[in-house]
Amino acid sequence: MTTPVKTPKTPVKRPDESLLKRLTRHQLFIPLAALALLVLFNLIADPTFFAVSVKENSLGNPVLSGNIISVLDNASELVILAIGMTLVTASSGGQDISVGAAMAIAGSVILRMVCGGQVTADVMQTPLLLALLVGLLVSMIFGAFNGALVAYFKIQPMVATLILFTAGRSIAAWINNNQLPIINDIAFKYAGTFLPGIPVPTPIFITALVIALFWLALKFTNLGLYTQSVGINASSSRLNGLDPKLIKLMTYVILGVCVAVAGFIRVSRSGSINYSRIAENIEMDAILAVALGGNALSGGKFNIYGSILGAYVIQFLTTTLYKYDVPSTALPAYKAVVVILLVVLSAPVVREKLASMKKAPAKAAKEVS
Repeated sequence: MTTPVKTPKTPVKRPDESLLKRLTRHQLFIPLAALALLVLFNLIADPTFFAVSVKENSLGNPVLSGNIISVLDNASELVILAIGMTLVTASSGGQDISVGAAMAIAGSVILRMVCGGQVTADVMQTPLLLALLVGLLVSMIFGAFNGALVAYFKIQPMVATLILFTAGRSIAAWINNNQLPIINDIAFKYAGTFLPGIPVPTPIFITALVIALFWLALKFTNLGLYTQSVGINASSSRLNGLDPKLIKLMTYVILGVCVAVAGFIRVSRSGSINYSRIAENIEMDAILAVALGGNALSGGKFNIYGSILGAYVIQFLTTTLYKYDVPSTALPAYKAVVVILLVVLSAPVVREKLASMKKAPAKAAKEVS
């Protein structure tokens, strides 16, 4: 008499569990979850947070106003910097901490050009396009300087860029003889405020254009592939015909372009510059945006759209804190909490622990069946 063999029951895999697992593993899960929490908090605390109205600006033109418009507008410089910082991080496995000081240099050069060396100018002394091109060139040179230290002299990125971080604002002040130039030409301020007849802040359009250009570059060139290859394994990339040093240098030059555009927007908002305060601590926000976007700060594979989303989340958090009268001096403490959470969640020990916790219920269900 044979004993019938019992066929083990196959545990039913619920579709919602597999979907949840896929969602939590997606690189954009953390920034999207953070954005959702901020939206939910503001909806509960004050639904008018999302209200958008039409008001008159100082020139009497109707423009859009509201917290969401402020988030999109004020995040412009950070988004542009986060794009360049992502490429630098991916290729070199380090971060550029000099972008704030480099923005001061680029802004100072542009103001020097449009003011013609004067302290105050009512009309631009140099065509704006020429001033912007000179600012781009200077910023790219400083980017190449940082990149050369990292790629050819093999200095750690944070140490290499510490030089410009320390001296950059002094260089910016030296460019204008330690004076604070002021340009009163309203046309210069269009890039940082509003174009006549258009109610949407101009920096939003500039940011959209930069994002579109990088999308085209990543889609129709090998920029993303080469950057990731060098970041993952520089030796293998060299064996496959790539020049890792050149790729790293190129990413720092590209970051220099982003710095110049961000610096132009920043000085265009006010028509002047404060060397010690312009873009203060923005380098930390740019690095945080890259991390919040799910990108490994050790380099390699990256998602540039995650960094963009991370930059908007940071500005959303900043705007929310300002709305509830949190002092500006306390903002770094709140951002530090975000950094701590990111570091803890990305730690291998924590990831292994979370993975084992997920496997435990499944293992118990299997044993029961």
